[in-house]
Amino acid sequence: MNLVKLLSILVLVSSTANATKIAVIDSGTDLSHNDLKAKKWFNPKDIDDAVDNDDNGLIDDINGWNFAENNNKLYDKTLVGKFSPDTYKFFEVQTRLLKGLGTQEDKDWMNAARSNEALLSELSIFGNFVHGSHVAGIAAKGAEKAEVMVLKIIPTKPPINARKKQFADFVTGFSKSEGNNEKLIKMALTALASQQAKSLSPIGTYVGKQKARIANCSFGTSTHAVKSMIMPQLLKLVLRRDPTEEELDMYSIFFVNETLKASKVLVTTAPNTLFVIAAGNDGTNNDELPTSPANIKMNNTITVAATLDYTKIASFSNYGDKMVDVAAPGVGIESSIPGNQYLTVSGTSQASPFVANVAGLLVDSNPNLSNSDLKKILIETSDYKDFMSGKVASKGIVNTNRAITAAKLALTMQINDALNAARVQINDVPPSFTKGKASEAAFVLPLPSLF
Repeated sequence: MNLVKLLSILVLVSSTANATKIAVIDSGTDLSHNDLKAKKWFNPKDIDDAVDNDDNGLIDDINGWNFAENNNKLYDKTLVGKFSPDTYKFFEVQTRLLKGLGTQEDKDWMNAARSNEALLSELSIFGNFVHGSHVAGIAAKGAEKAEVMVLKIIPTKPPINARKKQFADFVTGFSKSEGNNEKLIKMALTALASQQAKSLSPIGTYVGKQKARIANCSFGTSTHAVKSMIMPQLLKLVLRRDPTEEELDMYSIFFVNETLKASKVLVTTAPNTLFVIAAGNDGTNNDELPTSPANIKMNNTITVAATLDYTKIASFSNYGDKMVDVAAPGVGIESSIPGNQYLTVSGTSQASPFVANVAGLLVDSNPNLSNSDLKKILIETSDYKDFMSGKVASKGIVNTNRAITAAKLALTMQINDALNAARVQINDVPPSFTKGKASEAAFVLPLPSLF
């Protein structure tokens, strides 16, 4: 390595030594956005010279890596300005409906949108295009020391039926044999779920090696989504008939549980990183209908439901007294999207980076906190709400100021004492929104998925 390269790397190392690295594991991020360009993570062992300076097999992973397409292009610049006005209008109308502010015209427009296949197809691409940048903007908001590491795992344009083809290829060799259909189907589903491990293992390894302190995971595979969008066609390949409701339930739950087993590699390969995970957008109970990776329960994971401000759980949010840890605002959240624009979006995808942001601020305040400490503070400083009882394990919504106060107090006292003092010093967050019920016309896109 020549002297110029060495000096460049040393400058990066010295400038990032005290920064809190937040890995955004998502659909790609536009780091040129005004809200993010000063918060880029720089790989301290690589520079932009078309050479793999750190010998990790990834050429010029300067700010992260595109694992979906195996390159260092962290978002698709060619799509800026290419979407129809209705894609933006969808989120404007959605916000009003979720807040109970929608007009009859809004309801009619959304009902029409839900049956507009062309718009839904465009939204699936647009949603992925803006998702990672939106999440990153929330995770880094107000965090001057934050450094955003971009790990793209969700393709902007998902390959059509790619996973279904894998399943079909697997069962083809067995379909002519006389055998137990249930055993065959479960073998195929386990093989398909194992692809998750192949996708996520290098992500966890990268996060661990680069010592990201926080990682946000606003993606997932839910039982509801599998049952409605994937399983009917997969089962029909083997059964040669439409599956029954009981078969759809059984195999969907089996598949998500197999996916959960495979997905654990993401967090086990980065034990010193706190993974903040979105609970899901199906309005279902994760205790009964699993969601992956939301249902991974380890010392370095925390799962987040979404609320409307501090007034109620969001109508679309997954929940679970055992499987979901805490909640955070996730309705009508404005944040960055590619092209130096902004958009108001709703989802547990937005609640999760809210918590990742707070977790990063806790590390800024007290770098000595362990993953267990971070979880304990986030959970035990939350605002306890009666309406969250039975919905999340903490029964609460994250309180940013109280959590940061506890982290600072823990510099000079035991953590339990710091928690008690913070609860006395900092009041609950006053609700700022009191409007009524979300309209049934409101429609929230599912979490981006690897499948």
